[in-house]
Amino acid sequence: MEDVRQLSRAQVRDYMTSNPQTLGVESTLLDAVLMMRRSELRHIPILEGDRLVGILTDRDVGRFAPSILVTLSPQDYNRVFEETSVAKVMTRKLVSTTPDAPLADAVELIYSQKLGCLPVLESDRLVGIITVVDMLRALHDLIGDLGDG
Repeated sequence: MEDVRQLSRAQVRDYMTSNPQTLGVESTLLDAVLMMRRSELRHIPILEGDRLVGILTDRDVGRFAPSILVTLSPQDYNRVFEETSVAKVMTRKLVSTTPDAPLADAVELIYSQKLGCLPVLESDRLVGIITVVDMLRALHDLIGDLGDG
């Protein structure tokens, strides 16, 4: 039972990914796809200077990518990714949290708003990201600890 109380006191900082990989607003969709594949990411914070201006998700990329049902040459297909700015595709309406916020509050935001992640800001500066996978890690910690007792 102590493990449940300990997890209920957890903060976002306990489960977030600090200093996440980011891209600049001038980056292309190709840059984003390569980063996502190379690092197995599903969410990339997009910065303009030091300021967070959006999040690019694998879903955003999927929605924007040309359909395989459209007959495009490989060159034209690639050109879409090479010439499209992430700024055109990213999600601009952001919901964020802070490192000191209770983990339960972040879970509630992600659940109620059906989000895949929350950028973590401290004094308007991106310091981390917390994702559904991070929430599953917290649940795993709880269930694993309960199973050990």
